[in-house]
Amino acid sequence: MSLPPLSLYVHVPWCVQKCPYCDFNSHGQKGTIPEKEYVQHLIDDLKADLHLVQGRKIHSIFIGGGTPSLLTGDAYTRLLGEVDRLIGLSDDCEITLEANPGTVETGRFKEYVAAGINRISIGVQSMQNDKLKALGRIHGADEASYAAKQAHQAGLNSFNLDLMHGLPGQSLEDALGDLEKIIALNPPHISWYQLTIEPNTQFASKPPTLPHDDILWDIQEQGQALLAAAGYEQYEISGYAKPGYQCRHNLNYWRFGDYLGIGCGAHGKITDENKVITRTVKVKHPRGYMDLAKPYLYEQWQVTKDDLAFEFFMNRFRLVEPCPKADLPLLTSLSLQSQEQALTEAIAKGLLIDDKDNWQVSPKGQRFLNDLLELFV
Repeated sequence: MSLPPLSLYVHVPWCVQKCPYCDFNSHGQKGTIPEKEYVQHLIDDLKADLHLVQGRKIHSIFIGGGTPSLLTGDAYTRLLGEVDRLIGLSDDCEITLEANPGTVETGRFKEYVAAGINRISIGVQSMQNDKLKALGRIHGADEASYAAKQAHQAGLNSFNLDLMHGLPGQSLEDALGDLEKIIALNPPHISWYQLTIEPNTQFASKPPTLPHDDILWDIQEQGQALLAAAGYEQYEISGYAKPGYQCRHNLNYWRFGDYLGIGCGAHGKITDENKVITRTVKVKHPRGYMDLAKPYLYEQWQVTKDDLAFEFFMNRFRLVEPCPKADLPLLTSLSLQSQEQALTEAIAKGLLIDDKDNWQVSPKGQRFLNDLLELFV
């Protein structure tokens, strides 16, 4: 069989400080980051996973965190050079790095481009200083605007601005005003998503007062209209892009492609020649990860047939584009017939549209996505 496309996720675990809404594997910076040591561990981690590559090149890389822009351009020159040497990068490989809008990180954009990074994702989150303070962010709205301008001038193929809505005390006017300011900065890609309270975060222990559901629905509906009028096409639940600027790395996730995961707590998904899918997780804490007496792999497991349909559709139905029916047997060990009952029920409930060769999530299905996915559990 032909294997799915292969991507690489790289995790950098440090932040200047932990945000109260964040449930990612991130750690507040204490002292100097051991940059050279950590990059060497990333390279060694990659070497330990080379048997999973199975002859493929890397077609996208996403460097997330934490705050990856706390590392220098030299660190990424070394890391990306080794990825290319050990595995090989496709000619049009998309390489994204997450960055904060702080002055130090923004000043490194041209270093990152010189290192081979061609896409930057900037965590703006809000354009109102009081909201940024409530979110624990250490930048201001002016820095966010400056970062976007620097991204335009850095020679990148693309860049993304992250923006949240449904923030504590946020009105409809506040949310739409934020979005209008982001659109005015003219990024090729916008990630616009609702704040949710996740377990094991500061917000979970002391929940803030969030907008009422009716306000959240108005924000979503009117915000999507603003984005469409400005030329941004929604291609995924929270992803909006100008034509040709969709995030290829995220598309590979949602299309059920494969990816290696290196770095603290990084997740991976790999398919073998028998369509058996293995998921991997690396050691989460930086001290444990960089302990030479321990392997980088924390756990791995095969996705069972009982879970496979849910995992496939959970990813694929995030996308606005139709899902080719042929992808289910092509990318999994499941037949179309095995899912006939759930699919028939989804169509009968108006959550899914069958157009012969594809399944298309309906507008109702997009709104009630959890109800749609529960049919495949």
